[in-house]
Amino acid sequence: MPVPHLPPLVPDPITQALSVRDLTKVFGEQRAVDKLSLDIPRGSIYGVVGPNGAGKTTMITMAAGLARPTGGRAWIAGHDVWADPMPAKRAMGLLVDGVPVFDRLSGREYLSYLGGLRGIEPREVGRRSTELLDALGLADAGGKFIVDYSAGMTKKILLAGALLHNPEILILDEPLEAVDPVSGRLIQQILRDFAARGGTVVLSSHVMELVEGLCDHVAIIDHGRVLSAGHVDDVRQGSSLVDTFVGFVGGGELAEGALGWLRGEVDHE
Repeated sequence: MPVPHLPPLVPDPITQALSVRDLTKVFGEQRAVDKLSLDIPRGSIYGVVGPNGAGKTTMITMAAGLARPTGGRAWIAGHDVWADPMPAKRAMGLLVDGVPVFDRLSGREYLSYLGGLRGIEPREVGRRSTELLDALGLADAGGKFIVDYSAGMTKKILLAGALLHNPEILILDEPLEAVDPVSGRLIQQILRDFAARGGTVVLSSHVMELVEGLCDHVAIIDHGRVLSAGHVDDVRQGSSLVDTFVGFVGGGELAEGALGWLRGEVDHE
């Protein structure tokens, strides 16, 4: 098993793009997130990885103010998410997998609606919407209802909505899932440019190659706890991120004799 890399927490969480302290979520007998603490520095592209059921999405929804924690605190751009929610929500753009969307609006109507909520002048909303739809390959789909979009197109319009108000921090849950490779490459370039201009990207993903190629920082989470975190090079310790991840969470190999029937082996019992 790799040696965990757990840098000390910063003394003042308001200096970070996103910070959580002792964040906890309990569902009945299950602790989905267990006193999780993490600092995400400003200007970083920070990957949050973990197996299914590790607590990644639950942590993100609590940090973003969508789900109230059982315990602990969270800060976005220096604002306490639960004590001072409005400036925290103004500072972030959010794409969370599985959250309902107004899919009876067209793509352009959806962006106009979000722009109105954000208080952006209508002409500016129109200009930004056109640029986002063009950049994400949705120019021809802007007039179609979102309910008629493919899964990949839906991901892209949700990303456009998260970017529309030019937030300080983008929080993205599986942003490239179901997205085709060409669009995926464009989205990665958009995220790199966003971070290069001083923005912060926080993304969760199951795709280790994406995180390793795109992110400069990473946290490995399992059973609601941080197992290792920091700069990607410090976390992977000379190995690939996939090997480091498997070393921490276990698994990755079939037990001897498992699924022998798929290989044509005869059960002699």
